[in-house]
Amino acid sequence: MVELTEVTKYYGPKRALGPVSCEIVRGDTVGFLGLNGVGKTTLLRILACGLRPSSGRVEIDGFDVLRSPHEVRKRVGYLPETPPVYRDMTVRDYLAFSGRIKGMTAEAIARRVPEVEERTRISEVSDVPTGHLSEGFRQRVGVAQAIVHEPELLILDEPTHDLDPVQIMEMRRMIRSLKDSHTILISSHILPEISQTCDRLLILDDGEIVATGTEEELSGTLARTRRMTITIRLGGSDGTDRTSAGAEAAIRGVTGVTRTEVTDGGGDRAVTFEVESEEDLRSAVCRALVEGGHEVIALARSEHGLERVFVDLVGGERS
Repeated sequence: MVELTEVTKYYGPKRALGPVSCEIVRGDTVGFLGLNGVGKTTLLRILACGLRPSSGRVEIDGFDVLRSPHEVRKRVGYLPETPPVYRDMTVRDYLAFSGRIKGMTAEAIARRVPEVEERTRISEVSDVPTGHLSEGFRQRVGVAQAIVHEPELLILDEPTHDLDPVQIMEMRRMIRSLKDSHTILISSHILPEISQTCDRLLILDDGEIVATGTEEELSGTLARTRRMTITIRLGGSDGTDRTSAGAEAAIRGVTGVTRTEVTDGGGDRAVTFEVESEEDLRSAVCRALVEGGHEVIALARSEHGLERVFVDLVGGERS
């Protein structure tokens, strides 16, 4: 359905994207996940024929985005981060206008507009100017214009941007309801949005894809590193000097421990460490702390959820 081969996009001396190569199968719901500024929107705009790549090849349903952009646009529906609505048009007039500029006949528009209004649950505001709509309704109208011409590929850039929690849940439900009719690409830096709506993930960092797979596959790849969280009580009435530094030294002294980090330091006279190791060393770490006079009050293995996978792969925040 979608094939990208060594795609790059340059803005002057700064490379904004690439080289990126991937293939997306028809019927997939794929999430492009990455921090702000890593190239997600640039990639989606290239797929929607809104930007020309500097080099590489992009094909959608067998059509090259450079040689056959009009054929590609017939097959793609695109919702940018800010819905492209005309604020003085009513919802129905705007959707009809969107259909006309996408090459639909008057008969097709008359049939399709009520269908997408019902599908996106905006029938009740059909006669309301889009400029008078709430953010939630405006975003739904943006989805409606993206699917009015029945595209095979639906591209959504930050579809829950600026929505409240209830509107976010409604948007996610709507996206899931569209999976049977469209191949869907979603860009986001919000982990629950990707986790709850997508079948497969593409993680971007510094303009390049650094990992791809299902959430379970990505978690399994990182599972070779074992993690645990361990909490000890500081101080003590028995005269033992139980300090954070002493506990950390005891943990680091266990063979196989590769990293130790304080994640909660000192509240209620306790400190929590996250410990990484090459194998399951929970018993050895606990033994070393107890033998060193430290009181262990909690010990648990850390799961490799999407948040942990994401942080490990992209390495932290951008300035």
